[in-house]
Amino acid sequence: MTPGLPQSPVAEVPVAALGRLMPMFLWLGAQGDIRAVGPTLAKVCGGNAALVGRPFGEHFLIASPHQASAADPMPDLAGKRLHLALRQKPGTGLRGLAVPVGPAAQGGVLFNLSFGVGINEAVRDHGLTDTDFAPTELAMELLYLQEAKAAVMSELLALNARLQAAQRAAEAQALSDPLTGLANRRALELELARTVAEAARDGAGFALAHIDLDHFKAVNDTHGHAAGDRVLVHTANMLRAEARRSDLVARVGGDEFVLLLRGAIEPLALQALGERVIARLEVPVDFEGAPCRISASIGIALSHCYDPPDVDRMATDADAALYEAKRFGRGLCIVRSTGARGGAPAPAVATAPPPAAPPLSD
Repeated sequence: MTPGLPQSPVAEVPVAALGRLMPMFLWLGAQGDIRAVGPTLAKVCGGNAALVGRPFGEHFLIASPHQASAADPMPDLAGKRLHLALRQKPGTGLRGLAVPVGPAAQGGVLFNLSFGVGINEAVRDHGLTDTDFAPTELAMELLYLQEAKAAVMSELLALNARLQAAQRAAEAQALSDPLTGLANRRALELELARTVAEAARDGAGFALAHIDLDHFKAVNDTHGHAAGDRVLVHTANMLRAEARRSDLVARVGGDEFVLLLRGAIEPLALQALGERVIARLEVPVDFEGAPCRISASIGIALSHCYDPPDVDRMATDADAALYEAKRFGRGLCIVRSTGARGGAPAPAVATAPPPAAPPLSD
């Protein structure tokens, strides 16, 4: 005691009260034996029975200060800032301050510990709640804020995903025919623009096949519009089956369809495709026990007949070939084997001369 100075008061705090104030305290005896621990530290380490009376070094590793000795911790740890780790898995990290309790040789050392930046992992690994922390501890409040932020971010991500899905659905709906589910005219225009760009870049070929149903008006007039819808859906499904994955099938009018066929395709192969489509369409479609009979006229133009590929000219020539097929009796496919090169007009030439027949109105 220093003469002339008042004696510092000594506060005796019961272990239970100390545990409420500092749930993570650790009290070591002079020989490094564990005398008492706070309730949260006991929970993390497996209970009081596993700790009290056992050597400090049996349960804890000293990360810093590096000069500390687990075999004789008192001289090295008293009064130091510490970084510890539990020996048992998952090796939870601890940090804190060690202060002597009375004369070190008598009272030992008291540690006030916390999880520091590893509180998230500690809470998860040991199932901790806010009751395991001191009322004045801000770490749990910060953890709650972080969890709230994570929850908000998760909800925002989910909302964004829903909005993106809705946008994709709206875009798909805007580019789809509502009855058949095929691409509509707008979707066809977009795909044509992309296909022409690829053709200009890579020299890839493509063909346009315009299909117009024959005798479709008679189906509507005889059996009603529901029967007509059945025929249109049947036609769409058949065209999907005939098209390849790289092709596009579009409905561009009431009974008008377009096939965008990608790749280098020979006129004879296109002729065979057109004849196969017509043959399948001429198979009657049943509607409430009544057969609905239709056919089709098809006109096809090939991109390699145009230098450079000109979608407008191709569409015009495909339409001309289609109406030529109608004029020669319907149920025919005409493929333009030549086109416009250098801006010259495309003649109306079929791969094979169609049979002569009087003109028919559609």
